[in-house]
Amino acid sequence: MFELKTIALFIITAIAEIIGCYLPYLWLIQNKSIWLLIPAAISLGLFAWLLTLHPAAAGRVYAAYGGVYICVAIFWLWIVDGIKPTTWDLLGGAIALLGMMIIMFAPRNI
Repeated sequence: MFELKTIALFIITAIAEIIGCYLPYLWLIQNKSIWLLIPAAISLGLFAWLLTLHPAAAGRVYAAYGGVYICVAIFWLWIVDGIKPTTWDLLGGAIALLGMMIIMFAPRNI
């Protein structure tokens, strides 16, 4: 159960980070409203807070989170940007997830 909670928290964290970065992108690149920066800042604040909810050491959490972020970003590419991931995208995401699982769930003697 710990593993599922960890992965779910990482997914929510990744969504908050991507939204926090995507909204300024819309403003800067697609000439959308500057008011998008307000929810972007809130989303990035939520992202930072969510990372603090993990009981593991911060460096380990940040390293493992990267693997989940990669997969969520590939899903974002597909759903939001409308670009179907390639086999290489999916393979890279799977490798990143494997790395996350090794970092977060390997037995520790400490």
